[in-house]
Amino acid sequence: MNTNKKTARKKLPWRLLLPATVMLGLVGWLASSWMFSTTLVSVGKIHRGSMQVSVEEDGKTRIRERYVVSSPLMGKLVRIELQAGDAVVARESIVATIQPPAPAMLDPRQLAQAESAAQAARLAVDQAKFKEHEQREQQSLAEKTLDRLQRLGSTVAQQDLESAETDYRSYVATVSAACLATQIADFQWQQAQAALLHLRSDEATRTNYGSGLFQVQSPVSGKVLRVMQESSSVVQAGTPLLELGNPADLEIEVDVLSSQAVRIAVGNQVIIEHWGGDVPLHGVVRRVEPAGFTKISALGVEEQRVNVIIDFVEPFAQRATLGDAYRVEASIVVWSAEDVLQVPTGALFRTQDQWSVFAIVNGILQLREIQIGQRNRHSAQVLRGLNENENVVLHPTDQLQPGIRVREQP
Repeated sequence: MNTNKKTARKKLPWRLLLPATVMLGLVGWLASSWMFSTTLVSVGKIHRGSMQVSVEEDGKTRIRERYVVSSPLMGKLVRIELQAGDAVVARESIVATIQPPAPAMLDPRQLAQAESAAQAARLAVDQAKFKEHEQREQQSLAEKTLDRLQRLGSTVAQQDLESAETDYRSYVATVSAACLATQIADFQWQQAQAALLHLRSDEATRTNYGSGLFQVQSPVSGKVLRVMQESSSVVQAGTPLLELGNPADLEIEVDVLSSQAVRIAVGNQVIIEHWGGDVPLHGVVRRVEPAGFTKISALGVEEQRVNVIIDFVEPFAQRATLGDAYRVEASIVVWSAEDVLQVPTGALFRTQDQWSVFAIVNGILQLREIQIGQRNRHSAQVLRGLNENENVVLHPTDQLQPGIRVREQP
């Protein structure tokens, strides 16, 4: 009797071990089945926030007003000692010296050319003054519009106020350029008159010009950008001698695709990056040129491009290291808004004619057809089909199908 009880106690653990082993095996099988039936995916979240759409292109800086000094008369050019980078002062610095031929050596044709050049210079002064007056009228109108909007205060949309401020600043810069153009045209007319008088004068009168030498003065203050005719030689009237400009007065020229240019308007904000400084600079679109041109891309494809001219917002002191024809990257903001529902662009794919995403609901994939609005490189505006804080699959593959179980990659 006691022997049977001892045998039962010995067999009891084995009877319990078998069900426990089966249970553990079943749990392991279920766990492994769940692991292998779940697909790992990258997950993005639908969120709200500020959003902007930009046209991004490479550009280059250029001096706003460049002036080419040409020979006002025919004669022998004395070697030009100025070099690129030398500073010049308007109406003070001598940039070139010309020894004209003796009056006896002149023919009526050369005198007629000099007279025509003087008359053309006089007409150019009238034209420059007319443009300056026109720009001043535009500036006055922009100033009145800005003043009226500022008086209205909070009843005016911030975007309208910023647009009026941008227009006013743009016209101020345009008036300054027009004034400079008028001064240059007036100086050119005076130079043409002096050259004509010098050609008509006799030897006694020429001594007043420095032993018969005609000195060409700088029409603007700035620096020498390029010397086109350095060596001493005989030059004809109108021969380019030097190029002058003010390196502090820079603008940016960006050529964009014509299909993108139609979205850009005067006054659009610009973010300027990779120019060499530690922080980005800012600019404003001053002009979108009305005519395009054909350009061959790096891949050999013909493209229609349009030049967009941008003014700097920051003062010269914050960009003093920038020079003429320096490369920059410009992002022209064509649309921006706050509190925009957004989906990562990596989640989008096409199903027939609709944009779609894979939404994740309780670990199960759902195919959603959505409607999007504005779009940039990182996200797209959601107009219909998704809600805030929902999760979507990023970069979906062809193996994903609605209804399968997924989990986020660690």
